[in-house]
Amino acid sequence: MAQWPHLAPDVLAPLHLPRHPLELARFGLSALQPATMLARRFAGEKAKGLLAGMAAHAIQPLSNLATSAIALVLLTTAHRQGWPLAQGGSQALADALVAHFTALGGRVETGTYVRSLAQLPAARAVLFDVTPAQLLQIAGHSLSRIYQWQLRRYRYGMGVFKVDWALAEPIPFTAPECAQAGTVHLGGTLAEIAASERASAQGQHPARPFVLLAQQSLFDPTRAPAGQQTAWAYCHVPNGSPLDQTAAIESQVERFAPGFRERILARHTFSPAQLEAHNPNYIGGDINGGLLNISQLFTRPALRASPYRTSQQGLYLCSSATPPGAGVHGLCGYYAARRALRDIFGLPAPPLHEG
Repeated sequence: MAQWPHLAPDVLAPLHLPRHPLELARFGLSALQPATMLARRFAGEKAKGLLAGMAAHAIQPLSNLATSAIALVLLTTAHRQGWPLAQGGSQALADALVAHFTALGGRVETGTYVRSLAQLPAARAVLFDVTPAQLLQIAGHSLSRIYQWQLRRYRYGMGVFKVDWALAEPIPFTAPECAQAGTVHLGGTLAEIAASERASAQGQHPARPFVLLAQQSLFDPTRAPAGQQTAWAYCHVPNGSPLDQTAAIESQVERFAPGFRERILARHTFSPAQLEAHNPNYIGGDINGGLLNISQLFTRPALRASPYRTSQQGLYLCSSATPPGAGVHGLCGYYAARRALRDIFGLPAPPLHEG
């Protein structure tokens, strides 16, 4: 907690010489451990369960190396600043960015699926917010053979099955603390959450999956009619799974909030295939843009001096398939833009806030 302002620029960045090596080494001793190992430092089942829910954001077995890193980063930022939410929904973030960009003279075009470089106008630099699969489709012919080989070796992780609900009332959690949280992890103990994540990674569909649930309308009244609520949740499933997990997810919510089903007014579901159709970056429903295991944590999508450069001058990757990976932080784009500014335009990069 105390060292996070020093740690953040080193942890949430591509591989580089750290500014604060001793603090980073101390963090790494814990962060590189499997979450199941780090949990041994806690005596109570509640603390272990809290850690497990955080580590499950890695979307891989909790026995994998570096799953503690995901948990520690999320826990630390939650303690220091909380997990803020955008009023009106995440679309508000995109709207704010577009408004700023257009105020600078930029122009945004949407509604076109780019499948080839030939569709793009001439430019000194192009930044792709796509994963390796799409980059190969769009620009594969212009990339070196070794870089193409590296991109083809890139691994995608588990998918998710998501449900959105319109609710007559707030979710009736038996634990009153859950009514004060925008995000709730439903899974029970460390052992249960670890078993669920392990089973999903092995191609199974556990009867009691780990469920990540969000209920932002409790704190943002613009998201639901007066007196009513909205919520969404997802569970992890094998990549590309065709099975409907609505019943399994709602059973887990009902387990911790008896009477939940009676409050459902309407629902909408997203299978992995539907998620990928909605956003082609979600290959097989993988919302992390690629597996966040130890071999792809810092070197995604390929081991290079700069992960944002492709083998073709002027072409860059800025998606969650680059460090530091998925999340509402914008750092993949920040580092990619900084690299392009230096390489192509010879301009200094703006400093990164260390909060």
